[in-house]
Amino acid sequence: MTRFFSLAGLSAGFMATAAQAQDGLEIIGAPVDGLTGFQPAATELASDLQWLDHMLLVIITVITLFVTALILWVMVRYNAKRNPTPATFTHHTPVEIAWTVVPIVILVFIGAFSLPILFKQQEIPEADITIKVTGYQWYWGYEYVDEGFGFDSYMIGAPATGGSNMKTPEVVAQLEEAGYSEQEFLLATDTSVVIPVGKTIVMQVTGADVIHAWTIPAFGVKQDAVPGRLAELWFKAEKEGIYFGQCSELCGQAHAYMPITVKVVSEAAYAEWLEGAREEYAGIPRTRVVASN
Repeated sequence: MTRFFSLAGLSAGFMATAAQAQDGLEIIGAPVDGLTGFQPAATELASDLQWLDHMLLVIITVITLFVTALILWVMVRYNAKRNPTPATFTHHTPVEIAWTVVPIVILVFIGAFSLPILFKQQEIPEADITIKVTGYQWYWGYEYVDEGFGFDSYMIGAPATGGSNMKTPEVVAQLEEAGYSEQEFLLATDTSVVIPVGKTIVMQVTGADVIHAWTIPAFGVKQDAVPGRLAELWFKAEKEGIYFGQCSELCGQAHAYMPITVKVVSEAAYAEWLEGAREEYAGIPRTRVVASN
């Protein structure tokens, strides 16, 4: 893939394309201070994972309450005061069968729901758009395989873009220039993956130096980027918006400073962005429509 990541061009041309693609988009997939739990599910994969998690939470809660109640009952019913002469038997066949069979049934029940969700993630469908993503220390490289262009994506304010990993006034100005607020510091990148809503996206994931991991929580996807190997993940975003992720595999000193930004736009907005991206990154002139009299 041809590289277009000279430091002079990163803060100018890349930010222009990013800001243009962001117009009118809501930030959906982002962490929120003070909250725990999942980000809003933006794909079928994420919805499935969150449903499975909630179902498991119900099962675990029921088991925990049952075991706690059983312990309390035994403590009250069989303490030395109420039961001065304890029983001397060592086996109880029905109970032993029950505590063997019931966990097996529970595990089979869980597997009946979890395995189809796992297989759905691992069975890669035919792609509408294929994007190759390469993890570097410490930024991401993207190649739109079918379009013949690629670009690199740095955190706004990272050392590679002239920053110092500090939220300085200069970095805040860079964020605002790209259409973000200072709340998106450590999340926003100078260039973003732009995809159309409702299309099947296949990401081919690899690493160039050490192991990284490409992750978007709101999409329910995470894949290690291993040097020398090409793995795949897929998703279909259901709502337009901006979604953030992070490298999720410890990869060195600046591991915390290689975020991921994905912008899900309408098909019309994607077609417009694609024309500009072809021109900017691959030198392919925009298609000119000439009006006839």
